[in-house]
Amino acid sequence: MPSTELQPLTLGMLPTLDGLPFHIAKAQGIYDSLGLDITILPFHSANDRDAAFQTQSIDGMITDYLSAVTQQAIHHTDLGIILKNDGYFCFIVSKESGINQLQELKERNIAVSRNTIIEYATEQLLNKAGISQAEVNKPEIAQLPLRLQMLQYDQIDASFLPDPAASIAMNARHRSLISTQELEIDFTATAFSRKVINEKRKEIELLITGYNLGIDYIKMHPQKEWKQVLIEIGVPENLTGLIALPVYRKAERASADDLDKAVSWLKANNRISQTYSDHHHLIDTTFIKTNSTTIK
Repeated sequence: MPSTELQPLTLGMLPTLDGLPFHIAKAQGIYDSLGLDITILPFHSANDRDAAFQTQSIDGMITDYLSAVTQQAIHHTDLGIILKNDGYFCFIVSKESGINQLQELKERNIAVSRNTIIEYATEQLLNKAGISQAEVNKPEIAQLPLRLQMLQYDQIDASFLPDPAASIAMNARHRSLISTQELEIDFTATAFSRKVINEKRKEIELLITGYNLGIDYIKMHPQKEWKQVLIEIGVPENLTGLIALPVYRKAERASADDLDKAVSWLKANNRISQTYSDHHHLIDTTFIKTNSTTIK
């Protein structure tokens, strides 16, 4: 194969809106025009996505800082975070729960996904409400569709959900009390294995170029022109005009400060070794040289 021939890229992600610029760039032919063959594979849980990454079934993924650190510290997976994504999670309480404020969460069932932004945000939320971790039940429900379903059937009282799951829940009259935006938690990012970063550098450069062009497209075109992309991600057609999109920013390097917070939390909860210190190598500097510089 000639060295100039581009190789395909496979990107795994949960059904959330932080990956929308990638989806838009693929659906609107931006990646085709760049000559990049990209496959976006959907996963219903961080566990399934991470397992696929560990077995090299996917080249890269949209993940969060906690999951990325866990991959490196526990599973010894060599990976690099190439850019930060924009997305948020809403803390949804069941309409049957009678919960109107955070202080009423004591002794309730709050579903989490272990070692992810969901569990981290839940702990920050409880701290804010002055509730100790021991005063609530935190069943692990890693599958995102199942967490939504259990909330709708009143089998759990609350959980952090990303859109479109959050909007589906709110449309069914469940309530959002707070979001990760208000808690100032901004932990989602795109990561690739170091092997792929080394072997598919041009492809990842084009991936980022397409990501930025996808953001331009979202800002410059009315939603009705790309409504079908939202539907394919899982937004019900009747909610496409109501869903609140994140404010998408052109590709930026991941935050070292936020990565430090993730590592501190994982150590405090004895999820990783206290001696772990390799996380600063997680932020890849190959493609985005500084936080203020983006690939045009």
